[in-house]
Amino acid sequence: MDKLRNEGTDSFFQAVLTLQTVDECYDFFEDVCTVKEIQSIAQRFVVAKMLREKHIYSEIVRETGASTATISRVNRSLSYGSDGYRLVFDRLEQK
Repeated sequence: MDKLRNEGTDSFFQAVLTLQTVDECYDFFEDVCTVKEIQSIAQRFVVAKMLREKHIYSEIVRETGASTATISRVNRSLSYGSDGYRLVFDRLEQK
């Protein structure tokens, strides 16, 4: 995480935290990212959700189009990462 943390990244995350609606997120991320970048991030999120729900790789590949390498990387993040996915999924489940 130390490699990622800097003033610019902090400012970017503070900006993200000001967004209040899904439409605002669409507007902001459409300006900041390419369509492919947004699709890739969204795909990883869906993969993480499916892994958390105990779906098997072949089903995830079929439903998301993600490569097995992407699924493995997301799975590593779920198992050994900073628990960001867990935090978000737990909060979404509370809503």
